[in-house]
Amino acid sequence: EETSHRGHAAALAVRAAREGMDRVVALGGDGTVNEVVNGLLTDGPRPGIPALAVVPGGSTNVFVRAIGLPPHPFDATGVILEALRAGRTRRIGLGLAGDRYFTFNAGFGFDADVVRRIERRRRAGEETSHARFVRAALAQFFTSSRRHPGVTYERPGHDPVDGIHFALVTNTAPWTYLGDRPVQPSPEASFETGLDLFAPRSMRTVTTLRYLRRALLSKPPLRHGRLLRVHDVADFTLRAERPTNLQVDGDWIGERDSVRFRSVPDVLPVVV
Repeated sequence: EETSHRGHAAALAVRAAREGMDRVVALGGDGTVNEVVNGLLTDGPRPGIPALAVVPGGSTNVFVRAIGLPPHPFDATGVILEALRAGRTRRIGLGLAGDRYFTFNAGFGFDADVVRRIERRRRAGEETSHARFVRAALAQFFTSSRRHPGVTYERPGHDPVDGIHFALVTNTAPWTYLGDRPVQPSPEASFETGLDLFAPRSMRTVTTLRYLRRALLSKPPLRHGRLLRVHDVADFTLRAERPTNLQVDGDWIGERDSVRFRSVPDVLPVVV
């Protein structure tokens, strides 16, 4: 089936799951993969969900690389065919942002603002590239208000933490790629653990550059009082003083006043 509009891949995946298909192969980028995953899980986690294979067709293909497949479609197809012959699958955990599953990351605030900028330009006919993403991130950083953080982190059994500027929620490492270089604000994240959170309480230029440098070097950020980092957490909520942009797997999905994030372990079989 060839998809023709946003949401079509999800609808096809729903049909495949309800018709009892054993395998679903998606050709596309991370946005397509996210739609297919949410379609397969529309009726909730349960036995018999079709195993997902992904042939990379996007510009970044974070999910494909995270599960260990080659980023080139021909090479990935060879690995998938071999795995199908051998009956080889792997179960991975996912994240939930509200009622939307994500495979590798979600963002509340700054990075979702950048994704929204990129999507507006895409709708205007501009092609997406890593250089455009960097320019959009710089423009967002220098034009947004960085003096009034308005996000609060709440976790059952813990004191709330306020004064957060934005939050990067990671289900696996890396968070994304810049060209061929992984960007890892939370390098300990894994499909086999809960969610990781990277939430700055300062957006001073020098501090932000230090975070970026360590993320590009795949080193954990320096620990200090102006940064909230959490590893392997199952359930937490982010609340905002004003409507705040939310993205999952690189797709902007709107503004939210609050979002509950949950880890869903061992929920999706993948062909690798």
